[in-house]
Amino acid sequence: MKVDGACYCGEITYEAEVDPEKVGVCYCTDCQTMTGGTTHVNAFVPEANFHLKTGSPTHFTKIAGNGNERNMGFCGTCGTHLYAVGVEGPKVYGLRVPAMAQRAQLPPKGRYYLRSQQAWVAKADSIPGHQTQ
Repeated sequence: MKVDGACYCGEITYEAEVDPEKVGVCYCTDCQTMTGGTTHVNAFVPEANFHLKTGSPTHFTKIAGNGNERNMGFCGTCGTHLYAVGVEGPKVYGLRVPAMAQRAQLPPKGRYYLRSQQAWVAKADSIPGHQTQ
């Protein structure tokens, strides 16, 4: 499936070819801290299927739970997280689905790092809410 994505301010844009079956939700504490939220929703794509159109992401290198280095790509202007990619080996991008125009068409097919999921997340639908701000 062809997708296009962008950071919030529009400085960085990209195109990618994603497999809708390779979309997952990450509950790890690194993702929670970096997003200020409870998850990251990722579509995993090989390097050949990811093409920057405009802009140049800023990178922060973190050490993953398995000890491997991961480059976290984000917009240096607005801070939008765009992807994570390993520093060594074949590059597979974990593209952040919420930054894609087609995000509604890419529901997660799996979840990982469930041990780090906040206990209240499963109960979120029972919390009173509003359709807008």
